[in-house]
Amino acid sequence: MLGTKEAFLSMGISKEVFDFGNSVLEGLKDRFEQIDQVAEINQLKVLGAMQKHQVSEACLLGTTGYGYNDIGRDALEAVYASVFHTEDALVRPQITCGTHALALALMSNLRPGDELLSPVGKPYDTLEEVIGIRPSKGSLAEYGVSYRQIDLLPDGSFDFDGIRKAINEKTKLVTIQRSKGYQTRPTLSVARIGELIAFIKSIKSDVLCMVDNCYGEFVETMEPSDVGADMVVGSLIKNPGGGLAPIGGYIAGKKECVENAAYRLTSPGLGKEVGASLGILPQFYQGLFLAPTVTASALKGAIFAANLYEKLGFPVIPNGSESRHDIIQAVTFGKPEGVIAFCEGIQAAAPVDSHVTPEPWDMPGYDAKVIMAAGAFVSGSSIELSADGPIKEPYAVYFQGGLTWPHAKYGILKTLESLKSKGIIQL
Repeated sequence: MLGTKEAFLSMGISKEVFDFGNSVLEGLKDRFEQIDQVAEINQLKVLGAMQKHQVSEACLLGTTGYGYNDIGRDALEAVYASVFHTEDALVRPQITCGTHALALALMSNLRPGDELLSPVGKPYDTLEEVIGIRPSKGSLAEYGVSYRQIDLLPDGSFDFDGIRKAINEKTKLVTIQRSKGYQTRPTLSVARIGELIAFIKSIKSDVLCMVDNCYGEFVETMEPSDVGADMVVGSLIKNPGGGLAPIGGYIAGKKECVENAAYRLTSPGLGKEVGASLGILPQFYQGLFLAPTVTASALKGAIFAANLYEKLGFPVIPNGSESRHDIIQAVTFGKPEGVIAFCEGIQAAAPVDSHVTPEPWDMPGYDAKVIMAAGAFVSGSSIELSADGPIKEPYAVYFQGGLTWPHAKYGILKTLESLKSKGIIQL
């Protein structure tokens, strides 16, 4: 029988890379134990919500057609509302991705003449066309919704003076992006988000605060909805889908906000009453059930990558020791070859399409070529082992996911092999 080291060597990991990785892992035992403790708390939270709403075998059957009286769909939305401690939730396969979920939340709760404010700098690239920062058909700008942005200060803190000045009588909704996106800023902790929301509502109490929660679910024991967010929004092919959800998004929050989103998703007068679940509910339920432990595996991978690449001298965000608030690990190489080699290593570690080579391409919604490595069971699922990045300065790669810790570990070691073979790193 092969030992652990021999098993990795048989999968193309050199002794040099394996030993380097293990030397780093020795110092991470306490961090990993803390992650497991958070996962236990979140696992019980999800289980408690499912028991509270009496999820039954009948909830897994689904509906077709209009989807009237879909008890499984309605129970799942009640479970999400309980998990996020909100009044209501919309959880649907008809929400195609995270960007769609965010666009839905924004477009359903803003009206012509309103203003949208981002107090945390530029939003994720794909939202630029939703808002109208980059002109696009059907953007908020085309519907008469204005936009204002306050950048973070150089040290990553909030510009409270700038935010106070920006809030005016037109300010209707504030969008707060928890994760960093394709930026090298810190991810926002739930506590910091709560501080920001409290400040904003002290200036204008009726402003709606929406948090883009993508990549952050179950990383902490609290969610932004626990600290004042009116809506939390995310994708089911990230953390909350647990790697099983094949599509979908969610909006959890105040009942009126969720109702508005439902009317926008379907039509006025119909809202949440229609929308067949089409046999997809078992993956949604089981994915949510697995999500806390899957997220923990992804977090371990991120921390391992941070410590490895920090030791090799590359800038990493977050660094190897700071607290974690999402599953994304940024590594800055300073040149495109590093980004490409890293992604090639991740692709080579995949269970699906490991034999193909990722290449930069003009991906819709982005202003530069993007390379993406994701040999996933669900196309584009970034809770599965994946990495991507725009081919532009500062040439940083964004690594995330790993349904299991052993796979995340293997994928990261494969990135070292890829970079070493191209002469970019030396061990």
